[in-house]
Amino acid sequence: MKKSKLFIFAIALAAVLMISCSKRNTLISSWKITAVEPKIPISDSLKTVILTDGTLTFTKDGHVTGFLTREITNGTYALTKGGKSLVIKDEVGTPYPCVSTITSDELILDSKEMKITLKKI
Repeated sequence: MKKSKLFIFAIALAAVLMISCSKRNTLISSWKITAVEPKIPISDSLKTVILTDGTLTFTKDGHVTGFLTREITNGTYALTKGGKSLVIKDEVGTPYPCVSTITSDELILDSKEMKITLKKI
């Protein structure tokens, strides 16, 4: 009886891990910003810079590099809530939380400052 409970628990744990990791695996890649929808006023020049230079690269080991509103050279990220919540931290640990929508070729990051759409490159 004990072995069967342990076996069922192991199967359930494996299923949860596979589901939670599937969005992370989809996120691991390089992405280019294709649209910016500000929720607070930003200058046209900043919006242009974000669209021109905006990229993010996510790695398997939890690191992120790229450019959002400024350069991120050695950041980290955490994806939680089944891929619905993404927190990017820059080099000094400043968190940038957002609601994330991840598909095979599109990433949407919705924060309190802006909504950004990225395409896989």
